[in-house]
Amino acid sequence: QVQLVQSGGGLVQAGGSLRLSCAASGRTFSNYAMGWFRQAPGKEREFVAAISWGGSSTYYADSVKGRFTISRDNAKNTVYLQMNSLKPGDTAVYYCARDSAQYSGTYYYHASRYEYDYWGQGTQVTVSS
Repeated sequence: QVQLVQSGGGLVQAGGSLRLSCAASGRTFSNYAMGWFRQAPGKEREFVAAISWGGSSTYYADSVKGRFTISRDNAKNTVYLQMNSLKPGDTAVYYCARDSAQYSGTYYYHASRYEYDYWGQGTQVTVSS
């Protein structure tokens, strides 16, 4: 059983920064791509960013491109989301997730939440104007 434990988040003013962390249990972390999603009240869970197994490939939703950075440290079994220039529209519960597909040599990122099989507990990010 894989567990993803998130930390970080909180309340920040518009223009500020936050970093989210997601620590995974198990010894196969580097075999899986990872992603971040977010869900605002009354809205569907939406894709934010994804990263390949070794971290060489990253993908972002247009709404966060240039402001957010996804990274990972496989030695620490941890994936990060650095969020800069935050806006009130970024307010949501943020989730990390493990891509269900194991390493295959060629990475195709997944933006659909249905392609991810394990999820973190979620962490609230609130950006005040």
